[in-house]
Amino acid sequence: MSKNVYKLQSMMLRKGFILAAILFHTLFVYAQSGALQTFTLDRPYPVERLQPPKGKKVRNVILMIGDGMSLMHIQAAWTVNHGHLWLENAQATGLSMTPATNRLITDSGSGGTSLATGYKTAYHAVGVDPAGKPLKSLVDYAKEAGKSAGIAVTCRLWDATPCDFISHNLDRDKEQDLVAEMINSPVDFVFGGGAKYFEKRDDNRNLFKELQRKGYHVSRSFEDLQQNVKSGKVYCVPFDVDTPLPDERGDLLAHASLKGISLLNQNKKGFFMMIEGSQLDDYGHFNQLDMLMKETLDFDQTIGKIMQWAAKDGETLVVITADHETGGLTVHGGDLKTGTVIAHFSTKEHTGTIVPIYAFGPGSEQFTGFMDNTEVFWKIKKLLKI
Repeated sequence: MSKNVYKLQSMMLRKGFILAAILFHTLFVYAQSGALQTFTLDRPYPVERLQPPKGKKVRNVILMIGDGMSLMHIQAAWTVNHGHLWLENAQATGLSMTPATNRLITDSGSGGTSLATGYKTAYHAVGVDPAGKPLKSLVDYAKEAGKSAGIAVTCRLWDATPCDFISHNLDRDKEQDLVAEMINSPVDFVFGGGAKYFEKRDDNRNLFKELQRKGYHVSRSFEDLQQNVKSGKVYCVPFDVDTPLPDERGDLLAHASLKGISLLNQNKKGFFMMIEGSQLDDYGHFNQLDMLMKETLDFDQTIGKIMQWAAKDGETLVVITADHETGGLTVHGGDLKTGTVIAHFSTKEHTGTIVPIYAFGPGSEQFTGFMDNTEVFWKIKKLLKI
């Protein structure tokens, strides 16, 4: 065999291996992400055009986080609701970069900590810097300034985003430790799931009883919160883990958030509140378009209720953003008339996609353009003067 023939065969063999590797990778990615999915919304909801407040004073800030939400989530939700979302009432729109200190693609621990504290941290850390040093959150700064503070979420309270604001740990998976740390936060109002690790603990502590000794009313049902809590500090934890699915829980997040606002707003100095649409992230991970749309639309309807309240109040800034994107969602088609969307997931993990920021109310003009996620914190802190 001549040297030229040997070289030719070797080159062809190498190319064959490369092509085979590319084909295998393509098939693997396709198998992981699945095919196109279709969702049609049976009952679209009406959306009103709100009159924004005309004043400049910012007494309250409500930060709303759609966990894992990107522009594609919003595009898909807008499509299935026949081209209308409450979110469209936003007066300002920006874009946020979300990397962690040690990874380009972040998680809710690091990404949420940046929003809560104004500092970057490591992947999987909550409420601490990369060395594990606790960081003050907007909840802490609001309380130090004499304001009230609260959170409302649809996940278990030991999940990353609520812990970014009221707990501290280098490892978001230290669930029982996070809940034990949480009860030391000065927060006034807490709503979410996760009762399991308040009382069924390895250390045999009953954290609900400890909260009561600290002066909190502990509600184990939303009905108790609505009927029996008129003022003061409260933890409402009606569920062992997460809140139920959107078809079962209905507009619970909106009602819980408005109840929290009614309590926090009794403070004449104002308040800070964080509200999270938590389970968008779950259905991005599961690549389940129907449930993702239901969660996104529930979050949008909650946004509508909050914006309506803020429009009447006149001194409340509402900021809506995300901690990262989940699922690599893209819209491939659909029909506005039928409320149908066709979409595809590229991964079951988080992506590095830039996430949107929306703002409504006084100070909203500060949230335009490109910014790091830490800037959201510093803008809110400056506007609240805390």
